[in-house]
Amino acid sequence: MRPLEGLLVLDFSIFLSGPSAALRLADMGARVIKVERPDGGDLCRQLYISELELDGESTLFHSINRNKESFAANLKAADDLTRVKELIAQADVLVQNFRPGVMARLGLDYATVRAINPRIVYGEITGYGHNGPWVYKPGQDLLLQAISGLVWLNGDADRPPTPFGLAVVDLFTGAHLVQGILACLVRRGLTGEGGLVQVSLLESILDFQFEVLTTHLNDGGKSPQRSAINNAHAYLSAPYGIYATADGYLALAMGSIPVLGQLLECPPLLAFTDSATWFSQRDEIKAILVEHLQAQSTRHWLDILEPRDIWCADVLSWERLLQHEGFKVIDMVQEVARDENVKLATTRCPIRINGEILKSRKGAPRIGEDTQRILSEFAIN
Repeated sequence: MRPLEGLLVLDFSIFLSGPSAALRLADMGARVIKVERPDGGDLCRQLYISELELDGESTLFHSINRNKESFAANLKAADDLTRVKELIAQADVLVQNFRPGVMARLGLDYATVRAINPRIVYGEITGYGHNGPWVYKPGQDLLLQAISGLVWLNGDADRPPTPFGLAVVDLFTGAHLVQGILACLVRRGLTGEGGLVQVSLLESILDFQFEVLTTHLNDGGKSPQRSAINNAHAYLSAPYGIYATADGYLALAMGSIPVLGQLLECPPLLAFTDSATWFSQRDEIKAILVEHLQAQSTRHWLDILEPRDIWCADVLSWERLLQHEGFKVIDMVQEVARDENVKLATTRCPIRINGEILKSRKGAPRIGEDTQRILSEFAIN
């Protein structure tokens, strides 16, 4: 039995942040019903990150909405809204990520929902909270990366601000919402009291930067100084970075520069005996490593460094990663299916419970495919 079995989650959210939270609850056993518009459904159905599609919809939608049911409802229509409220009366969790004011105009804000079901845990994601000049600014991942300063940590010093190549803001915010929802569910188990869980994209991406922002708040407000050579972390000293070798790339994490000099047979590194110089002369050290490491293969350097417990790694492509035994042994890929003709290979939930890998074969639903069955099951007219 999965830990959230028996719980009913209503997922009103769209795009990535809210649906990713509802997905994780589904992975852990909750029953998730996606409440969406009859005409087009979740806008993510047509949000493409490549030309690849499945059954007329984006693979992004399929991957982030697997293991859910679909209930089609026009929330602006009185009859549909009444049916949805009857569902809410029997639910444990509600997830939504609309701009502030939208759910209130629909009559589904927390105060109204709590009056219907005092035990419900109401999870809400906004872009920037409910106050301030950015309240109605679009809560889009790249915009949040830019506003939060995150982009000044990536890329080399002579490069412009560089975003992550993933929707990191959406996905971290979804994870934070899950944490809050689970905390409220634990409290409800003790007291019977539901609750309102609120997270914003802005607060989540600022929390993601807590290490470096804390440094900035306590070092006199110094700006992050990216390395000009092979930057991998604006606040870490040499050798931290990724270096080209004769046939690929080598990642080097923290380590003693003189020790590296000895192991790599690189005499110029032996001069940096003072660890303070590993930061103050970071680019000079990295330039030495750049030239030296190109002389041999990645495997050559790994065979020298790994037996001495130097923190290093090969830089794998996805093709090489998927063929590696280190990847195969964790069993990270699953196949989900909408029907026999609509199947998708995707990643599984990364959490294990009592050693069990949490997989599910249920693919993302078509718009409203479960509406009639849900109405019958919950005795809704």
